[in-house]
Amino acid sequence: MSIEGWDITALGAGRVLPVVTAPEPVLSRVGEAVDPTDPRVVALAADLVATMAVSPGCVGLAAPQVGVGMQLFAVDVTNHPKAATVHGAFVLANAVIVEASRWRPGREGCMSVPDLTGDVKRAGRIVVTGELPGSGRKVTITTDAFEARALQHEIDHCNGLLFLDKVSGAHAIYQRKVYL
Repeated sequence: MSIEGWDITALGAGRVLPVVTAPEPVLSRVGEAVDPTDPRVVALAADLVATMAVSPGCVGLAAPQVGVGMQLFAVDVTNHPKAATVHGAFVLANAVIVEASRWRPGREGCMSVPDLTGDVKRAGRIVVTGELPGSGRKVTITTDAFEARALQHEIDHCNGLLFLDKVSGAHAIYQRKVYL
């Protein structure tokens, strides 16, 4: 499944940007709404995709994570073992969750919190609206399972929240395991 009319290659080649880590202030501020047709927003969308591509295990990246306080993020859960519904690689601007159900806890990590993971309760099924960079076309995405979790995580970033803000307490935070 993919987003009808969406072609990630239309964004052009992006640059790989450094990822900021907590407690960087941009991570705790609500991002500004953007004009998805603005060439600077389209370029940032391409940069998010390029940065994700060189980051092992990365399934989502939001503008605040590269130091830009905007409502823009990229997601791609393709080939992830926990994914059920998969829309491929896409970028959304000004995304909002309009429906959420089937809440359940799950472990999350984040490139902006590299040493920790945590258990976060998220909706297992969501409906999200947003705009596609470049065309500005409004889309509605209905998804579930891991892709739903990834979208909620990235929308939280755009709203100044880290997964640590959503864990149920210190007992639900863990040191990230490193596998050799």
